[in-house]
Amino acid sequence: MAENTGAPFISVRDLCKAYRMGTETVVALRKVNLTVMRGEICCIFGASGSGKSTLLNMLAGMEPPSKGEIIIDGNNITAMSENELAAFRQKNVGFVFQAYNLLPMLTAVENVAMPLAFCGVDRQQREAAAKAVLKAVGLGDRLNHYPTQMSGGQQQRTGIARAFVTKPKLIFADEPTGNLDSKTTIDIMKMMLGFARKYNETMIIVTHNPELAVYADRIITLKDGEIISDERNKSIYERKEIKQ
Repeated sequence: MAENTGAPFISVRDLCKAYRMGTETVVALRKVNLTVMRGEICCIFGASGSGKSTLLNMLAGMEPPSKGEIIIDGNNITAMSENELAAFRQKNVGFVFQAYNLLPMLTAVENVAMPLAFCGVDRQQREAAAKAVLKAVGLGDRLNHYPTQMSGGQQQRTGIARAFVTKPKLIFADEPTGNLDSKTTIDIMKMMLGFARKYNETMIIVTHNPELAVYADRIITLKDGEIISDERNKSIYERKEIKQ
């Protein structure tokens, strides 16, 4: 578990988001205040419509807030331009998606190497790094397979390799096991938390599934756009029965 020392890695201050839908205003977030320390594994938990996906989009700089600000590692991302946000994400952020989001025309190695290409790493180096991390997630025999030639679990392992290949400071995992069976879910969660712990990376998991929430150091529950609880948790990852 991360030690809560020093300045917060993420600070969310009075964050609000409202949408216009016809003649009505829909409030998705209501004055959300939140701090996350470096290396923490946090779960943003809530039912559909609670505002958790909106909060994720704000934290990732994919959507601007109506009010408030977000500071990540000393950077006010709410004051950045689109180009600045894109550069910030390339340098600092990895994503794991429910639907994998792999490019079907690229092999596993090519999919995983893509973030390194955006960072200007030459082809030989990025392919070597992609192969190494794919082997680390157990896909050494699937390096040249296309997504359609892999199972859902293998595709998500590829997605994890892609998210972690740049060793980003921050990982967003949006319902990362929503399309997987229970056994594969455990494998995937162990894998993600293992990487995050190894590199002291901060991870934000967004889910409606309480079985995923128990992997986090903190469970932050949203309802109707507001935080209704913020509880520390003994991550199941630390428990002996699932240790690798």
